[in-house]
Amino acid sequence: MKINKSFILWRLPLILITASISIFAYSLLVSKWHRVEALAQNQPIKTAKSQVEPQNHIYFNIPTKFASSTFYQADLQKGEKYIALTFDDGPAAHFTDQIIKILHQNNIKATFFMIGENVKTYPQQAKNVIANGNVIGNHTWHHWYRSMSPQLAASEIENTANIIYKTTGAKTTLFPPPGGILDNGVAAYAKNQKDGIIIWSDDSEDWRRPAASTLVKRVVKQATPGGIILMHDGGGNRSNTVAALPQIISTLRQQGYKFVTIPELLQIQNKEQTVAVKKETKIPPTPSVSGGLKTPFSPLTRQS
Repeated sequence: MKINKSFILWRLPLILITASISIFAYSLLVSKWHRVEALAQNQPIKTAKSQVEPQNHIYFNIPTKFASSTFYQADLQKGEKYIALTFDDGPAAHFTDQIIKILHQNNIKATFFMIGENVKTYPQQAKNVIANGNVIGNHTWHHWYRSMSPQLAASEIENTANIIYKTTGAKTTLFPPPGGILDNGVAAYAKNQKDGIIIWSDDSEDWRRPAASTLVKRVVKQATPGGIILMHDGGGNRSNTVAALPQIISTLRQQGYKFVTIPELLQIQNKEQTVAVKKETKIPPTPSVSGGLKTPFSPLTRQS
């Protein structure tokens, strides 16, 4: 068989180009596999997938009977040592994920009160909070302390609610007013929307950036059953907060405390109050054998 050399020479460049493209594509695929495998081995927390619109709807609500109420802490039965960790002013580039990692390692869920403009800037950190089972609250868009008209207050809260939902799929009725201020218009708007106003009972004052050991002592000293611990993952350098958190968790656990989220804490109070109301309901007297009336023993109600 006679071979056409010109035909081979004409086809050779095309064959070489095709082979080169195939080798290059394969190398990219292998490289991607290796990167994904390396990330999977080193990733300490769950990372949410990026998405344009939320696929799932998540609701962080307070019990209906507590709508428009203000809470500094929960009112729990004596002996029940539940306490809630909260982190304000995030999400942040580094500290939010570091705190999530510590919570994850200790099998604890916390409540993160997020600023709208920070959710817009750090959407992945906001998604990571949700992906690891934590709770989100609305902490306004700008974290302003100034007096606000109803229109401005609505903008601060509703724009934040929208970016939280668009980013994470979460809707929340938890509203901690910036600085705990209740009379500048923004808390009033939140109350009109039936949100729960969340303050705190245990202020770490970590915004002052004291030493980690000082933070531990301050938080532990103020701890009380039903308490709400205020710390920060955003708003500045929170490295001392990150450093103090494991010791705070360890010490409070040694004292018998169990960590819950704000919705869980309020649900515990709601359940206990419902049971207490049932116990306090008067039982109708029952007739005695002789035809008279006798009143059954009524249990003592708990002292709050």
